[in-house]
Amino acid sequence: MNIHISDSLTIKSIQKAFCEQYPYLKLEFFSRPHQTGKGSEKKYMKTDDALLKDFRLVHSDGELHISDDMTVSELEGMFRDHYGLYVQVFRRSGRLWLETTATDNWTLSVQNEQGQELSIGYK
Repeated sequence: MNIHISDSLTIKSIQKAFCEQYPYLKLEFFSRPHQTGKGSEKKYMKTDDALLKDFRLVHSDGELHISDDMTVSELEGMFRDHYGLYVQVFRRSGRLWLETTATDNWTLSVQNEQGQELSIGYK
């Protein structure tokens, strides 16, 4: 899948496109980076109506190619390196959303499958 990135987009539009491909995963955007293996501080989380132009560091437009065999850390790195965006992937677990910090080396496909298994019976 490809997600177009430009300053005029809202976080919500990117989240929606990502969730259509990975319904048991979600992206959250932050104004500051997180350390490898550690979670992001909630106080730096951006609201889903925020425009990318208001907080990203690199203002280039382009297509972000996302594949099932990409790891969470690769995806987060691409957002950071190519578009100046700090993202964190969360996985659904029942009614909760958990940061994937301990499993950033898993592929998006495996993360999504795990989220589905952990969410059976929850709506």
